[in-house]
Amino acid sequence: MSSHFLDATGTGGRLRHLTGGTGAPLVLLHTVRTQAEHFRHLIPLVQQRYTVYALDLPGMGYSQIVPGASYDEPAMRAAVTRLITQLDLSDVTLLGESMGAVLALTTAADLPGRVRRVVAVNAYDYAGGIMRSSLLARLIITGVVAPGVGPLLARLEPKPVMRAILTGGLADPAALREDYLDELLSVGRRPGYSTVARAVYRNLPSLVAARARYREVTAPIHLVYGEKDWSRPSDRQANRELLPGAEFTQVAGAGHFIALERPDALLDSVA
Repeated sequence: MSSHFLDATGTGGRLRHLTGGTGAPLVLLHTVRTQAEHFRHLIPLVQQRYTVYALDLPGMGYSQIVPGASYDEPAMRAAVTRLITQLDLSDVTLLGESMGAVLALTTAADLPGRVRRVVAVNAYDYAGGIMRSSLLARLIITGVVAPGVGPLLARLEPKPVMRAILTGGLADPAALREDYLDELLSVGRRPGYSTVARAVYRNLPSLVAARARYREVTAPIHLVYGEKDWSRPSDRQANRELLPGAEFTQVAGAGHFIALERPDALLDSVA
């Protein structure tokens, strides 16, 4: 895989993406507070069949941090749309996890002529989300989004705390590798990154609001949930009722970060 940047347009900033492989385009959209490397175990499994484009969403990973930029769902969706249109991709499969799953669905609604299929993994489109992973996560995220102390807390990411928050999204804690955790912490030290992280957390309600766009998707949809995902059975059932034509898979023993612990299950979803 090689790393590339899309030129800045408007106020969106430069967007970094990893690309490689051969075949029809597969666009990968990562979770909250991660980056393109979130899919590092999945990419080798799919790059013989697809040309992979794994995007760093605005301000995240190594994409440009633009002061004053918005990090609500429409702004992040605009970045995904920019990747697809600027590279003139068609016959696209969109696979997103968590926040990325919502963006995959809403981008498909915006680009019906370019998107062939959507795989939405553990869609983060319900209230609570990461707050359900653990008491520690609830305390940290509540503090980060709070006025006053929030910016200070957002800059503090002790490794044990980050590890605990991320393993709260895994059925198998061993799936969080030390080198990946170190990469996330290193990226988190970029100037301005704490402001981005705080803005993303504060705008999570916009992902819930984006469910209103799901019915506009004309491409086939595959909903994938980990058995131990943060979503409740009622959240999953709500999307099954909203999208009655969608294929539905529940991955036994998996948590919120299926791309880290069960990439083989996602390979099945794009086969």
